Amino acid sequence: MNHGKKYGFTLVELLVVIAVIAILAALLLPALSKSKSRTQTIACLNNLRQLSICWHLYAGDYNDLLVPNDNIAGGTPGPSWCQGTGILETNTAVIESGLLFGYNRSTALYHCPADVSTVVSLSGIQLSQPRNRSYNLSQSVNGDPTAWLATHIPNFSKMSQINEPNPSKCLVFIDENEDTMLDTHFGMPTVNYGNTNQWWDMPSNRHVQGAILSFADSHAEHWRWVVPKIAQSNPMPVTTADRPDYDRVRAIIRQKL
Repeated sequence: MNHGKKYGFTLVELLVVIAVIAILAALLLPALSKSKSRTQTIACLNNLRQLSICWHLYAGDYNDLLVPNDNIAGGTPGPSWCQGTGILETNTAVIESGLLFGYNRSTALYHCPADVSTVVSLSGIQLSQPRNRSYNLSQSVNGDPTAWLATHIPNFSKMSQINEPNPSKCLVFIDENEDTMLDTHFGMPTVNYGNTNQWWDMPSNRHVQGAILSFADSHAEHWRWVVPKIAQSNPMPVTTADRPDYDRVRAIIRQKL
């Protein structure tokens, strides 16, 4: 009785198959990673466009007045577009109590999908809980919560005042570095302050060594940096290599009182 021959893979054939699979994986994984990064960038761009629309709607409802940006580290918080300290907040109540939340009741808008940072306890211990906010509002748009800031850091209080820089070049929201999220206010020195060689707050580095920014005309952009944005101290000195990035951001901040 002939049962026929049984065929199977030889060891060499199995090794060849495994090698081919490994090569295909090596070719596909970078493409998948790049695709994920691109998707996160698109989502972050959309978040800031949506927040900018909320920002515009507020001004439309309040006779051209810009939403207060009145929550700065070391100051006494007042009514503001958002409340809280990004690195500490363990729930979304500080977002929901913000003045912009009523225009779009999605807390997800406040978090960049590429932001994997976690909250820190009051004692400085890193916790496992993801943060709920990645964005801050520029000091240039109604950001004078203290008398000192009002005389040193120029800002616009009305939408119609935005002219230098013009609306398409005036920073509104920014995807901020996770290590400088100490309030809801993105600030940096201006010509009135004197020292223009330090970052107070720093942009993020999450999007292919870049960050997402939105502007007063409601458009958003992906900016790539010359050097990575790593906050090692606060304030952070500006290096020679970092100067082009610093000057680029400074150009979209109001300078003149």
